[in-house]
Amino acid sequence: MLKYLAPQSIKSPFARYSHGVEIPVGKRLVLCSGQLGIGPDDVVPEDAGAQTELCFKNIAAILSEAGLTLNDVVRINAFVTDRAHLQSYMDVRNRLFSDPAPASTLMIVSGFARPEFKVEVEVLAAG
Repeated sequence: MLKYLAPQSIKSPFARYSHGVEIPVGKRLVLCSGQLGIGPDDVVPEDAGAQTELCFKNIAAILSEAGLTLNDVVRINAFVTDRAHLQSYMDVRNRLFSDPAPASTLMIVSGFARPEFKVEVEVLAAG
C-alpha cells in the first residue's frame, strides 16, 4: 500500500498534489521520459490544455506497456512555457488524478526542442 505523506508541520499543498509518496518494498517502478503534446500523426495542438491531454495520453500508453495505468502514478514533473498555461495544465491533471494525488512539481521553463510545444510531462509510477 502506498503511503501519502502530508506532515502537519509544513504548509498544506497549494493544489491537488501530495508532498510525498512512500513506495513499499516489492513494488515495480516505471519511469517515463518527458512526453510532449504531439500525436502519432505528428499533429501538435495549439492549445496548452489539448497538449496536456496528449502528454497524459502518451504516458498512459507507456504505462500500459508495463501493465500499469495513470492510477499507478506516484510522481509528476510538469513543465510549461508560460504562466498562462498553468491553469490549463492543472485542469487536466486535476481531472485525471483524484485524491490522494501524486507528488508533483510544476515549473515554468523558457522552451522545448520545438517552439510549438507548450507542455511537457514526465512521471514515476509504482505498481
